[in-house]
Amino acid sequence: MDATEWDRRYDTAEYVWHTEPNQFLPGLLDGLGTGRALDLACGEGRNAVWLARQGWSVTAVDFSAVGIEKGRRLAADSGVEVEWVVADVTTWPGRVGAYDLVIIFYVQLAAPQRAAMLATAARALAPGGRFVMVAHDRSNLTDGVGGPQDPTVLPTPELIRTDLLGPEAPDLVIDRAETIERAVETADGIRHAIDCVVVAHRD
Repeated sequence: MDATEWDRRYDTAEYVWHTEPNQFLPGLLDGLGTGRALDLACGEGRNAVWLARQGWSVTAVDFSAVGIEKGRRLAADSGVEVEWVVADVTTWPGRVGAYDLVIIFYVQLAAPQRAAMLATAARALAPGGRFVMVAHDRSNLTDGVGGPQDPTVLPTPELIRTDLLGPEAPDLVIDRAETIERAVETADGIRHAIDCVVVAHRD
């Protein structure tokens, strides 16, 4: 989808993804103090706003102006401030070494665009900072439920690791790269989706 399609998808009175953070985010930040955070492809801003509520100074980037506007509304309703940027995460230059946390949740891109986004994420991470990415895993096509059905936009932990540890990030350390199951309510009862999770830090 391009920005126009996402604008149409987000052009609703209600929040498409609700307003609470992704279920995995709080646990993936265990042991991490607050600081400067970057949410790439933030959508309607629920993760960015949750981080701001925890005391983070947050920059949130997405190419959907409609999604960003809903994020602004959510931040205002929550009494927090977030820096909102309307930009394509595959071409946005970012800020080198500026963030103590970089998060990417369910951004499903083809290989060249994914590599560009991850290079930006790697450049943006400050020394000692943490990188967190969660995405629909490629194995979900055959062994899970929901998510995109196009294998070209479904990564694996290994593919994310390879993209992340490129020339932009010689000092990144992978702490976790694996698949996890997520319970999904369906008409046939509870089934499971398969996601990939990659967590890294910069020395």
